[in-house]
Order: sequence, then C-alpha cells, then structure tokens
Amino acid sequence: MSEPRRPQRGRLPGPAGPRKAAAPGAAGQGSQRSQGTRRPFRPAPGENRGPAARRPRPPRPSVPLRLGRPKPRLRLVSVALTLVMLAFVVRLLQVQAVDAPAYAAKADVNRWVTHTVAADRGTITDRSGTDLATTVDAYDITADPFLFTSAQTKTADAPAQAAELLAPIVGGDARTITKKLATPNSRYQVIARQQSPQVWNQIKDLKRALNDKAAKNRGTANVLAGVFSDPHTKRVYPGGDLAAGVIGFVNGEGTGGGGLEAMLNQELAGEAGRIRYAQSSGRQVPTAGIQEHPAVPGSDVQLTIDRDIQWAAQSAITAQVQKSRADRGYVIVQDTRTGEILAMANAPGYDPNDLAHAGTGSLGNAALQDAYEPGSVSKLMSMAAVLDQGVATPDTHVTVPGTLPRADRVFHDDVDHGTWSLTLNGVLAKSSNIGTILATGQLGTTQAQANAVLYSYLKRFGIGDPTGLGFPGETRGILAKPQKWNASQQFTIPFGQGLSLNALQATSVYSTVANGGVRVQPSLIRGITGPDGRFVPSEAPRTSRVVTEKTAKTLATMLESVVGDEQGTGNKARIAGYRVAGKTGTANRVDPATGRYKGYTASFLGFAPADDPRVTVSCVIQNPTSGSYFGGQICGPVFKQVMEFALKSLQAAPSGTEAPHLPVEFDPTKR
Repeated sequence: MSEPRRPQRGRLPGPAGPRKAAAPGAAGQGSQRSQGTRRPFRPAPGENRGPAARRPRPPRPSVPLRLGRPKPRLRLVSVALTLVMLAFVVRLLQVQAVDAPAYAAKADVNRWVTHTVAADRGTITDRSGTDLATTVDAYDITADPFLFTSAQTKTADAPAQAAELLAPIVGGDARTITKKLATPNSRYQVIARQQSPQVWNQIKDLKRALNDKAAKNRGTANVLAGVFSDPHTKRVYPGGDLAAGVIGFVNGEGTGGGGLEAMLNQELAGEAGRIRYAQSSGRQVPTAGIQEHPAVPGSDVQLTIDRDIQWAAQSAITAQVQKSRADRGYVIVQDTRTGEILAMANAPGYDPNDLAHAGTGSLGNAALQDAYEPGSVSKLMSMAAVLDQGVATPDTHVTVPGTLPRADRVFHDDVDHGTWSLTLNGVLAKSSNIGTILATGQLGTTQAQANAVLYSYLKRFGIGDPTGLGFPGETRGILAKPQKWNASQQFTIPFGQGLSLNALQATSVYSTVANGGVRVQPSLIRGITGPDGRFVPSEAPRTSRVVTEKTAKTLATMLESVVGDEQGTGNKARIAGYRVAGKTGTANRVDPATGRYKGYTASFLGFAPADDPRVTVSCVIQNPTSGSYFGGQICGPVFKQVMEFALKSLQAAPSGTEAPHLPVEFDPTKR
C-alpha cells in the first residue's frame, strides 16, 4: 500500500483520497481553485512518475507594500531649512547692523567720483609787469589705435594716411606717428604733448572737413576720426631763454624744477580744488548734485629784473663767450641804491620751453652757483681796509719791486717790470699784486694782525656768507678764518687768490662802495600779488655800514683812475659823457674737473656815473681760450655795452663834472 502524500508547505490539506474532477460544464458551481483546492499534479505521458520526480513550487501569495515613516524625514528637512534661514538672518543682521557703515562707505566710493581741479600757476613778471613766465591752455593730442584698424576705417593704410596729415601740424615724425596709430591691442596713444589751442583747432577743422567728405562719398573714410585731445595747462616762457637761469623751469609733474620756479613753488602753485559728483555706469547723475571746492590760483610774483636791461646783458655776454670760446660767462646789473638786481644773465643759457635741447650743465644759474677766485677785482676790499684804517692815503708812495719773495714762493705782477714808483692809487690803477701785498701788510704790526684786520673787512663786505636771496644752489664761497690761512694765502688773499665767491657777492662789493660805504642786501623779488589781488611788497632789505662815507668816496675816485688814466687797465670801459669807476681782474682759475689751476677767470666790475652812482655792472668770463684772457680786454667792452644801455634805460643824467686826477706814480728823486 502506498503512503499518503504530505501536504505542501503553506497549503491546507484537503480530504483524504483522490478528488474527482468537476463535471464539465458545471459553471455555476465554480472551480476548484475558487474553493481553495488544487487539482492534483498529473505528470505528462511518458514523464517519470516516481516519487523522486521534482514537483514545481507553487507561487507565493503577493505581500502588500508598506510605506516608510514620514515624520523623521520631515523633521530633518525642517532642521536643514531652519539652519539655512538662520544663516541668512545672521548675515542680514551683520550687513544691515554691524557692517552697515563700512558698506555704506564702499557704496559711496563707488557711487561718488572725486576729481582734482588743478590750480592756475601764478605768473612771473619783470619789474614793469611784463610776463616772463605764464600759464596757458594746452592740449595733448591723443589717439585710439582701435579706430584706425582696417575693420573700423575700411582702409588698409589708415594709420599712414593720418600720420601724413598730423605730422606737419604737430611737428612730429610721420613714421613715428604711424607706428603709434598702428599699435596693436591699444586704445590710447599720445601723439604730441603740450600743443597750443591753435594746433588743436587746426586738427578739429581737418577732422570736420574729412567728415563732410565722408558723408558725401560713402566710400571715403575719415582717417582722423580716432584723434582726440586731452586739455590741460602749459607753462610758457614768452622770452625764451631770457633770464632762464633766474626764472628756472617747471618739470613734467607741474612743479618747479629750478630757479625761482622751484624756490617759490608753494606761492606760485596755489591750492588744488576738488569736484565731487554721483555717477552711474560712468556717467554723471545730474539730479544728485555737485560738491565743489574751487581751486585757489597761485600768486603772481613781480621781480626786480628789467626785461630790456636783461636782454642787453644776455646778448652781450653770449656774444663774448662765443667769441672767446669760453666755458661760460655771466653779467649782473644792480641798482646801487636799492640793491635790486636789474639783470642776471648767463651764457650759455637754455630755453625752458624746450628742455629737451638744453645743453649739459646749462640748467642752473652759474652767476650764483659758481664759486671762483676773483683775482684783482678783490683788491678793492684790500684798499678799503687800508684807507678805512688810516694806514695810507691815495697819495702814499709804494715802491714796487719786480719780484717779492714771501713765505715759500716768489710773487710777480701780471707783467714783468723793474721797480715801480707808484702811489697807492697807482697800485690799484695798475693792478699790482706786489704793491697790494705791501700795502695790506701795514694793517698790523705783525702779519697775523694784518690778516685778522683784512679778514674782518672781507666779512663786512659779505664774503663767505649767503647773499640773502635764498636762491636754490647758491654758493656762499670759501673764506677760511685767518688762523687757518697757510703761508701762501696770507699774501695771495689780498690780491684775490686763495678765497672764492660768486658773481653777485663780487657785484655787491662794488655797489657798497658806490652807495657811500653802506651795503644793501641784494634783492630779486619786488613783491607778490595774492589770489585776492592785493600786492604785498617784499620786506625792506637789510643794510649795514662797511666803510666810512669818506673811504667810499676815495675808493670811487681811485677806481676812476683805473678807467680814466692812460696807465689804467680798464680804459676800454670808458663811456662818453659819464664818469666810470671800475676794476679789472685776471685770476688763475681752478679747473672743477681736476681741482688744479688751469686757465683764467677774466672779469670787470664797476659803477656809473661815478659822481652820482646809479648802476653797478659786473662781467665774468670763465676759461677764455681764444684771443685775450685779460679782464680789461674781453670783459671791459661787455661792461661798456651793458652799462651804456642801462644808463639810457634808466635815463641817468650824464656826469656834470670832470673826474679828479689822482697821481699814479711818484718821482723817487723828489722825496
């Protein structure tokens, strides 16, 4: 008997025994599946019916899908959103409360634009108000190379065409301009700087004509459409090189670079202004208003310089320096009564309108910056000490040998001679070095005492001290104290070697004698007119008495012998109708490059009319190499030319009396 089959797992067993199949067609009774029973498995014919035969597993009943719990996820999202919102709130509080002032300031910086408004630089005039330096409108001619490309102009050679038109107007080189206009990847090029309004107007007219032509003929391009201007101001010197050494120049940054332009830069420059306005997308917002602080223009400076006398002095010294092939030369004209400088000319000079072509070393003011040994013109101070101390008179006899051994050397005069029998006046007239040494030796019982007395007079005349102008680079010269004079200096200083000074110091010595022995501090500025239009004159110059009036008059008479006497060395400085007092000088020159004596310094200084002095003129020429090097020969004519012009310009009356005749020599047999 066979064992009953196990019921399948997960199924309810049916009644024991085989089940009959439902009769076909019994639809109303339902199927066995609907009644929860299965039809017994029946193998197919030929199939293994053994117990080992594997029966297929019936399909499992479908399990219903369960959804996840939503609350944890909602909590997570809520927390994340809360953190994000908290971050926004914190940042908002920081921006609106904590950092609000800083962001407001940044916003103002970006919104408000501030521009500097340059102040008009003050004008420099001569004593009569004629402009020597002024400021005018100017333009930098610029271009946008992008607008010259073939894509923009529809022309292959637009840069070259434009350059050919611009070069003759701006005074430039066409090839250089073409290169600038064709610069790749550039939107800005400067074609020419500091051009006058007339130049820019000419370019504008040409642009307008080309634009009209292009409008009529569409195939024609305006090759100057990319040319623009940058307006600003320009410093102009109407006289060119006239008084350039005194006036100076303005550098590329608009500040004084030399001379009075540098010395008075603060007064001339004024104060820059500011303009502040709101902007949006690079454009001014008209409704936001404008905050403006106007610029304060610079002050106008009036000099003591007389333009006409300056021109005469500059013309004369320039011609002589060129003729003598000298290194340089300078002429100074001073009012003997007021100390005002009427002219200060240097040669070679320079044009401050064209600094690019200025010569090497010519940008300064050599008349104030060169320290040189004066030579015989310094003998006037030695004679002043001798006369003022009462140790001699103009008639005092001085026997002058041909040579004079002193200390470690033997002294000579400029010309070889035997024994001269000269008066003290003759020593000055013939410019004897030996006679001057002998005369100044009488200033003390010992040489040391004599040195101390002479030193005191040199200081009174202003040697070794600033002139008082305060000019940039001015030298005070070199004058050692008498205790430091070496064996040679105590004998060379009396005739002008072994000490140094500048040309204005030397000029002031002669003006002091001309002014009755009273030294008036030199001045170069008459006054300043401020932005309010009020003229403020310069302070009165300081004065000091150097020698007595009697000594000064005696010295003036002795100086007339230098010019008027036939034996004098300065007869080339004579002026018809005027009595002239002057002195020649020829000194060994120290070469600045080597520090050794090389060449000569030639000079002539004097004043006129000698009976009623009005003007002092000095002429100095450094290292003349062609023709004569004696001061009376090359500086005497310059002195005469300038002095004649100055006397006429100032309408100085001719001398009304004849010059007194002082003896130059004495007869040794009639002692």
